[in-house]
Amino acid sequence: MFAGDIKLHHTIFAMPWALLAAVLAGRTFPRTPLTVGKILLILICMVAARTVAMSANRLLDQRLDARNPRTARRPLPAGKLSRAFVGSIAAICCLSFVAATAGFEFLYKNPWPLLLAGPVLAYLWGYPLIKRFSGLCHYYLGAALALAPVCAWVAVAGRIDWPPIVMFAAVATWTAGFDIIYACQDYDSDIACGVFSIPAKLGIRRALWASRATHAVCAALLVLLGCLVPQFGTLYFLGVALAIVLLIVEQSLVRAGDLSNVNLAFFTINGVISLVVGGLGILDIYWK
Repeated sequence: MFAGDIKLHHTIFAMPWALLAAVLAGRTFPRTPLTVGKILLILICMVAARTVAMSANRLLDQRLDARNPRTARRPLPAGKLSRAFVGSIAAICCLSFVAATAGFEFLYKNPWPLLLAGPVLAYLWGYPLIKRFSGLCHYYLGAALALAPVCAWVAVAGRIDWPPIVMFAAVATWTAGFDIIYACQDYDSDIACGVFSIPAKLGIRRALWASRATHAVCAALLVLLGCLVPQFGTLYFLGVALAIVLLIVEQSLVRAGDLSNVNLAFFTINGVISLVVGGLGILDIYWK
């Protein structure tokens, strides 16, 4: 029940980006190659971090969820799960995340993942609070997901460079764009509860235009990333072209007067975008 509630399978949104960054870092810096051990530690961090973020969202938003018809049936507001249970899962995942980051220190002499574990976890806990104060909460959420490729790069290379920074911006704008679409279905509830979402502040029609503009920036950043990284070639740009087409399709599925296709636009298409760009990017790196 808990795994279904937090939609654990939606780790697919961030996982390909993290693996793409890890593979690219390993190829860019041969002295710190990507190993099976590093991949396993990154996977543990990914699953643990997302579970922490979703647990925090469910715990801190329990009262808001209970007032929203779309979310009132979630296990916590419906009384099917206890706060103690969800809090325990969050605590276990925090410890698992820290333990996995410590593995980079003890196994690979890279202290940065462990040093940054605390700030990353603190940031992940912040999203449910931010949307109570700022309409930029969608971009905050985008940055949270975009930490995945940056952290994966640092875990492999032990340093930061321009490619993961551009990838961070691309993933952040991609995520923010589709989160704005998703938030449109909570327009009435957000106004009633005082949630600072972009749809609640601008209205659904203007919010959808904000989403389109955000995705246009994402498309430009993906192209820029390909231009900056010499390891990327035909396959990567093919992935970017397909992603842009899918973003156009995603935006065309949702209109101010018809939100019936939000789930298709949010879940299915974005999962495909992540797999296409991440998968073809990785193939391109190994192809060379």
